[in-house]
Amino acid sequence: MIGGLFIYNHKGEVLISRVYRDDIGRNAVDAFRVNVIHARQQVRSPVTNIARTSFLHVKRSNIWLAAATKQNVNATMVFEFLYKMCDVMAAYFGKISEENVKNNFVLIYELLDEILDFGYPQNSETGALKTFITQQGIKSQASYLISKNQPNVVYCGTHGFLFVFLWSCFVLQHHVSPHTHTHTHSSNTVGNINIAIVETQTKEEQSQITSQVTGQIGWRREGIKYRRNELFLDVLESVNLLMSPQGQVLSAHVSGRVVMKSYLSGMPECKFGMNDKIVIDKQGKGGGSEDVAKSGKQSIAIDDCTFHQCVRLSKFDTERSISFIPPDGDYELMRYRTTKDIILPFRVIPLVREVGRTRLEVKVVIKSNFKSSLLAQKIEVRIPTPLTTSGVQLICMKGKAKYKASENAIVWKVKRMAGMKESQISAEIELLPTNDKKKWARPPISMNFEVPFAPSGLKVRYLKVFEPKLNYSDHDVIKWVRYIGRSGIYETRC
Repeated sequence: MIGGLFIYNHKGEVLISRVYRDDIGRNAVDAFRVNVIHARQQVRSPVTNIARTSFLHVKRSNIWLAAATKQNVNATMVFEFLYKMCDVMAAYFGKISEENVKNNFVLIYELLDEILDFGYPQNSETGALKTFITQQGIKSQASYLISKNQPNVVYCGTHGFLFVFLWSCFVLQHHVSPHTHTHTHSSNTVGNINIAIVETQTKEEQSQITSQVTGQIGWRREGIKYRRNELFLDVLESVNLLMSPQGQVLSAHVSGRVVMKSYLSGMPECKFGMNDKIVIDKQGKGGGSEDVAKSGKQSIAIDDCTFHQCVRLSKFDTERSISFIPPDGDYELMRYRTTKDIILPFRVIPLVREVGRTRLEVKVVIKSNFKSSLLAQKIEVRIPTPLTTSGVQLICMKGKAKYKASENAIVWKVKRMAGMKESQISAEIELLPTNDKKKWARPPISMNFEVPFAPSGLKVRYLKVFEPKLNYSDHDVIKWVRYIGRSGIYETRC
C-alpha cells in the first residue's frame, strides 16, 4: 500500500523518513521537495504524480506529511491514515510543529512501527497505543512538572530526560549501596519482594495489552474503574452559507461532529439516539411519537455520516440506533452533514452605494434568527473595501469597529448578541482618484460567530449506559450534553 512516509519542514528538509517498499527510492524525497514544497506556483491538489510515483500529502502548520506509493491505492484510506497520524502525534506531544517533531523523533519512529506494517495501517487508536507506548512526548514550551513519587525530579523542556537520568542514577546508587552491614539483609529482602511485585504487574499488563490489541475491542482495555461514572457529549457544528444581496440562499450546509468524553467503569455498552428523520418516520407510523410532536422541530435529514470504529454498524442499518462500547477518554463518535432545513443564526443585509468615483457609502445590518433567551458570542463581521481606499469613517450601534488597511477590510466585533435582535454599522469610504475604469468587484461580506445550539436542528433524544457486570445502572451515570454552533464560510454578497 504505502511505499514510504516522509515528514518535511517548510524548507523541504526531511525530519522523518521511513521506506516500506523497495520500489520507492531515496530520490523520491528530493522529487517531492522540488515539485511541491519549492514549487513556483501553489500546489492545491493533495495528490501529486511525479515520475510514476504518487505523493498524497497533508499540511499541518509548517509541517508536510507525505505518503509515497507506486501502486493504485485507495486514496481515501491513505488520507484517513495521514489525518489519524496527525491526531496521534497531537495526542502525544500537543501541537504539530518542527520543534516538537525534532524533539520527539524517537517517539514518532516507535509509533510508526506500531501503526504501519509493510505499508499497511494496523492499530491507530490512541487509547490502545498509549497502553504499550507509555513514553510521554516532549513539548516545545518549557513546562515544569514535579512528580509525586520523586519530588526532586524536574522536567524542563527538551532537557527533561537528562534530569531524570541523572536523578535515577543517584537514587539507584543511594539505595543499592548500603551504608552499614546491619541493613544489608533487610534491604535485599525488600528489594526481592519489590522485584517480584513488579514482575507480576508487568505480566498482567502484558496480558491486558495483548488481549486489547488482538481482541475484538481494541480501543478499550478491561479493568477500568472510576469513583464517579461520567459521560460528556458535545455536538459541534459548522454552518456554511453563501447568500445573495437580496437574501436568497445560494448554498448552505452544516458539517457536524459528535465528540464524547467517557469516564466509565468496566466494559459498558452505550446507546445514543438523535432526531434522525428515518427514526422519527418509523415512530410516527408505529404511533409512538408523542414526545416528538411536542418538540418544535421534529426531525433532521442527514445526508451522510461516518462513525468511530466502536459503533456497531449492523444495528445502525437495521434499527438506526447508535450502539457502541466507548473508548476511555476523548474520542469522536461520528461526523455528519446536512443540507436541508438549516437554521441560519444570522442574516446579513448589505447596502452599498457609490457616490461619484471617490466615495462609497456602506451600511450593514445583522439580524439574529434564534430564541431571545440565547446569546451569540465572538461575533465578527468583515466588510471588504476597495484597494484605493484612503480613509474610512465608522459609526456602529454596538461593539467596536476598525478599518484595517493591511487587510483591506472593516472589522466589526460584537462580544454578545441576544436572539431576535438587530444591529447595524455605517461607513463612509474615501477613495483615491484613479484612471482605472474597471469597477470594484465587491467581494462578499464574511461573518464569524458562536451560538449555543445546533444549526442543523439535531437533538440528543436519549443517551443510555448498560453495564451488566458491575453494580451501576444508567441512572447512576452523570451525563452532560452541550451544543455549540460555529460559523464556517458564512458569506453574503454585496
